[in-house]
Amino acid sequence: MSNQYEAIVGSDQPLALGIILYPFMTALDFVGPLTALSMSCTTYLLSKTLDPVATDTGFSVVPTMTYADCPQHLDILLVPGGFGSNAAMQDPELIDFLKSRGATADYVTSVCSGSTVLGAAGLLKDYKSTTHWAYFPVLKAMGIETASERVVTDRNRISGGGVTAGIDFGLSVLAKVRGEDVAKRMQLIMEYDPQPPFQAGHPNSTEPRLTEQVTQWINPLIQEAVTIAEGIQR
Repeated sequence: MSNQYEAIVGSDQPLALGIILYPFMTALDFVGPLTALSMSCTTYLLSKTLDPVATDTGFSVVPTMTYADCPQHLDILLVPGGFGSNAAMQDPELIDFLKSRGATADYVTSVCSGSTVLGAAGLLKDYKSTTHWAYFPVLKAMGIETASERVVTDRNRISGGGVTAGIDFGLSVLAKVRGEDVAKRMQLIMEYDPQPPFQAGHPNSTEPRLTEQVTQWINPLIQEAVTIAEGIQR
């Protein structure tokens, strides 16, 4: 590692970042955080096999390591969300792997509805979490304390809100593990200077009629997730 590169990332010792891949996850849920963290990490894209995993965005991602070959200790364990998170909550192999690595990881983290998968693995018991604005009823059905914030840190549990919050989340995690200056340098490298064309990214800032339309569309998925969560609680 060059001295200039080390000056940017703050250390010559990369962190071990494990990202869970599962069918129909949302790509940006992990690509955003990974962009913020990649220069400081050795990244493992984890799945049951090395077969490509379909995202809910229409393309597939190739895992780099199977669960079986994953190091026992990860500095950061990340679970993305997406339309496949309901099925992931009920996947015994995935849940068992999360329980195993979540018990030893320095930081157990999620973006969007990935928090519901952590919840299904019992990794948010007695921790506060955020999630996508539509998924709060799912966490509540599992008895998990929630906070409607872009990024929530509760000891070694760090969670991000929906999809684009993953960038804020990634920079927040980086600040936690490497310090604010490293995170600020990465924000500058990424030119992360958001200026959204509309104020419509959250029910608090958009028109009620739009929120109602989106809520009606997504509600069947949420109700299914709540039913799964209630079954886990029982």
